[in-house]
Amino acid sequence: MAKKHNVIEDIQKNARGVYDKIMANQKPTMSTPVRSLANVKYLEKKGHFQIQDKTKNRTLTVSTVKTFAQTLKMMALSKELIEKDDMATKREAYYISKNWGKAAFAEQPESDTIMDDIEAMFGVNREQLKFVPEEKGGDIAGKLIVFDKDASGRKLKIDCTKFGSGAYSIPTDVEGLDFQSDAKFILAIETAGAFQRLVKYDYWKKTNCILISMGGVPTRACRRFIRRLSDKLRIPVYAFVDGDPYGYFNIYRTLKVGSGNAAHLNEYFCVPQATFLGVTPQDVIDYQLPTHPLKDVDIKRAKDALKNDPFVKHYKPWQAAINQMLNMGVRVEQQAFAKHGLEFVVTEYLPSKLKNPSKFLP
Repeated sequence: MAKKHNVIEDIQKNARGVYDKIMANQKPTMSTPVRSLANVKYLEKKGHFQIQDKTKNRTLTVSTVKTFAQTLKMMALSKELIEKDDMATKREAYYISKNWGKAAFAEQPESDTIMDDIEAMFGVNREQLKFVPEEKGGDIAGKLIVFDKDASGRKLKIDCTKFGSGAYSIPTDVEGLDFQSDAKFILAIETAGAFQRLVKYDYWKKTNCILISMGGVPTRACRRFIRRLSDKLRIPVYAFVDGDPYGYFNIYRTLKVGSGNAAHLNEYFCVPQATFLGVTPQDVIDYQLPTHPLKDVDIKRAKDALKNDPFVKHYKPWQAAINQMLNMGVRVEQQAFAKHGLEFVVTEYLPSKLKNPSKFLP
């Protein structure tokens, strides 16, 4: 996936630098990239956010000594896990810190932030540091064969058409997987409910596609899986999410170009091939869908995107869609199509939209 790193050497070099400065009666400094939309640039040709040169520098002082200790202890834990070829979940890493005395984390968000800082500091992903997420990667149904291996190294052939009313779950590490399919497209779906509806009606069989449930904001494993799958099969990816600012930015935008928080890795965990099928503000009008009023948080998120999101600022169609949503003052859910009958999304909406993929939002 990414360029090769000797993570242990990087950890040792960084720790040695801190040690040498302390022994020389100097104040050591740790520098990490600023992980936010304010420090990214949208690269249209490459199709993802790229981190820029803003950094945050932390110098060892009385007020930062605990954070310094926590960072070094987390680096030491990573080194130990790599040497043992072991792994720890993010939650387990938090509990391990309870053995660190005064350097222990009070809450998991503190340990997650330090973990993310180390990841950005060395330009690697959490999996290379041997930390894995708790959440599952997503669910798959449809015309896809996945080639994997079990714990003993035995090769496995997994047919995603053979799960009945269930689905294949994306593992947390997808780099060793290979794929085989004659599917025409990938449909990435926000909600588990909409995914289950399409599975129940054999939508993947009717249209020769692959259905992927993102389960809300797609995990990095889910995004990496979709990226590797689309690269391998060279087929389009269509996103089907709720028609609200959260669906547009936190889910779709993250899927397509990445996030500010993980900008140092976006080129591997985004799907530039993705386009937005729906639900759009225009769909609300065209299909006379029931809606809910925009909440204050929705309005703020939309206005912030218009002003600060490099992706939105790059694409006028998205600016128009967001302004249309703000003018209408409403948000809409995927399940709103049920107003016209439970089969409507399968028999009417998706077939109609898929006739003109060139008109999808970028």
